[in-house]
Amino acid sequence: MSVERLRVLREFADRGTIAAVAAALSMTPSAVSQQLKVLAREAGVALLEPDGRRVRLTDAGHALVVRADEVLAAMDRAVAEMAHYRGSPRGRVRVAVFPSGGALLLPLVLPAMQDSGVDIVASDVDLPPSEVSRLLADYDVVLTHRDERAAPIADPRVTVRVLMREPIDVVVAPTHRLAGHAAVTPAELADETWLSVRGGFPVDDVLRSIATLTGVQPRIVQRLNEFRLIETLVVTGYGVALMPRYSVAHPDLSVLRLTGVRAARSYELATRPRAEHRPAIAAVLEAFRAAAENVTAEPPPTGSATRGRGSRAASGKQRGPGA
Repeated sequence: MSVERLRVLREFADRGTIAAVAAALSMTPSAVSQQLKVLAREAGVALLEPDGRRVRLTDAGHALVVRADEVLAAMDRAVAEMAHYRGSPRGRVRVAVFPSGGALLLPLVLPAMQDSGVDIVASDVDLPPSEVSRLLADYDVVLTHRDERAAPIADPRVTVRVLMREPIDVVVAPTHRLAGHAAVTPAELADETWLSVRGGFPVDDVLRSIATLTGVQPRIVQRLNEFRLIETLVVTGYGVALMPRYSVAHPDLSVLRLTGVRAARSYELATRPRAEHRPAIAAVLEAFRAAAENVTAEPPPTGSATRGRGSRAASGKQRGPGA
């Protein structure tokens, strides 16, 4: 079977339509269809079947995609090994990051990779973890996050590495009745007005847990995925919010540890299986690991937020926006 036709099959598994594959590979839809038909003849079994006006993978097609991942990963390793003989790891690595995670880690990762010969091309992508497999059609590494109680990604075509744990705290205005407290229980928050993120993201998962514990449905007045905007509204007294600990930036916020409920999000790096055998990707994964270790070594906040706590203050790095 042709390696290039296996690549076309994998693109179809990732993107779902002939038209999307054609656009991604700069081919015509008819050329894509022809390549898949030839591959089916090479495999000796039907790989596609009708699905309304479109086509979808057969069971044999799904099985072959998994093998195609292995073959293409082996080809990538061969290319990487030859590059190793020519010198240090080098090449382009496409990285997708969720905005607040990127703001936290990229200021540490990019300088660390600056003279490595590896060119990181980063994009901020504000999508829930369920979209990771699709994102890997366009990116080599995806930095994603999930509620630590949520089930991990279960996909044979995705390898996930847990990077770090970030507690989720409650933030309130400096004039709020709880301002200055070190901690707060879910029961003390039952009657609050909330600002939250859109459904499907880890912070909202924690808010639903609070509702389960208190038996009170939270009164959510706004759903915004921009943490800087949420912070500004909280400071004005418009409501209270849950915020990932290392993303809190506004100096006037009062940050309270949430007790009585598991409240944290897990940072994870997702790749295709065996992608780490490419030296350039392995170097990027290591840079993220070191950055996460640097961040989590800082002491937790108590009482009110301050800009640039811990080692980020010393290095002059600031937190950025996004969920």
